[in-house]
Amino acid sequence: MSQKPILRALSGERLPVPPVWMMRQAGRYLPEYRATRAQAGDFLSLCYNPDLAAEVTLQPIRRYGFDAAILFADILLVPQALGADLWFATGEGPRLSTITDAAGVAALKPVDAIHDTLNPVYETVRILARELPPEVTLIGFAGAPWTVATYMIAGRGTPDQGPAHAMKAADRVAFTQLIERITDATIEYLSAQIEAGAEVVKLFDSWAGSLKGADFDDFALAPARRIIAAIKARHPGIPVIAFPREAGPRYAGFARASGADCVALDNSVSADWAAAEVQKDGCVQGNLDPRLLVTGGAALETETRRIVQAFSKGPHIFNLGHGITPEADPENVTRMLAAIRG
Repeated sequence: MSQKPILRALSGERLPVPPVWMMRQAGRYLPEYRATRAQAGDFLSLCYNPDLAAEVTLQPIRRYGFDAAILFADILLVPQALGADLWFATGEGPRLSTITDAAGVAALKPVDAIHDTLNPVYETVRILARELPPEVTLIGFAGAPWTVATYMIAGRGTPDQGPAHAMKAADRVAFTQLIERITDATIEYLSAQIEAGAEVVKLFDSWAGSLKGADFDDFALAPARRIIAAIKARHPGIPVIAFPREAGPRYAGFARASGADCVALDNSVSADWAAAEVQKDGCVQGNLDPRLLVTGGAALETETRRIVQAFSKGPHIFNLGHGITPEADPENVTRMLAAIRG
C-alpha cells in the first residue's frame, strides 16, 4: 500500500487532511517560473527542454510542498506530434493549422509517429521521477479528445467551440475519425508517460461542458472510457483522474461510467452537491474558485475550509476548479495551504 497521500486518496481512502496540488501550479504567477521561461526563450521551447520543464515542475514543490507535481507540458503537443503546425502568438495564446474535413484528418501522421516529437516530454518525466521528494506523487496528463479536437478544428481557442460543433454537424463521420485518431494518440502518449515514471495520469476535457445529450456520451464519455480502459489494461494499478469541466449534472456517475478513479470538479458545482452525488462513487478533486487566489482575504480561508469540510466524509484531493491564474498572489497560495492543513 502506498504511503503517498494522493495515491491513498485515489485508492478510496478518506484522509484526515486532504492532499493538495493545483492545476497550473507551475506557471506565470511565480517569479521563478517567469525567469525560467525567459531563459527558455518561448513557451514551446520550455515544453521541449527536459531540464527546464523539470525545473518549472519542481519550483512549486520546493516553494509550497504540494502533495503532487504535474508534468509541465501542454495539451496541444499531441496535435503537433500528429502533424499540425503549432505556434504561440504573444498575448493571444496558441495557434494551429486547421482541420475541417476528412482530407485533413487523413493527412495526419500515424499514431505511432507521435513519439518522434514527444520524446523530450518523456525525458522530463524521467528526470522528475528521479528528483521529486519521495512523498510527492508525479502526475502525467493529456488533453481529452474533444477538447484537443476543438483547437485542431478552429486553429485556436474559441468561446463556444463553434467550429468543432459545425464540423460535427456537417460531417460526423470525419469528425468521429478525428476523435478516434486523437484517442489512439492519447493512449500511446499517456502510456509512454507512465513507462517513464508517471504514477497517476489526468485527462483534461476543458470544453466538455459545451457537449450536450448524446454528444456528451459520444465525444466526452466514450473517449474517456476507451482511454481509461486501455491505460488500465496496459498499466494495472495506475490511477486516472478525469476532468470533464463544466459537465454540471453529468459529473454524477461519470466515474462509474468512464472507469476513472477520481473526478475533478470545476467551481460551478457546489461542494455539498458533489459530496452527495459524485463522491459516493469514489475520490473527488476540487474545487476552489481560482479567483480567490487573486482576491485573498478572509473569503479565501473561509471557502477553503468549507470545501474541506464538505468533502470530509470521503476520499478528497484538494485542488482548484480550474487553473491558477497569472494574477494570483503567491502569498494567497500559502494562506490556502494553511487553511487546508491547519
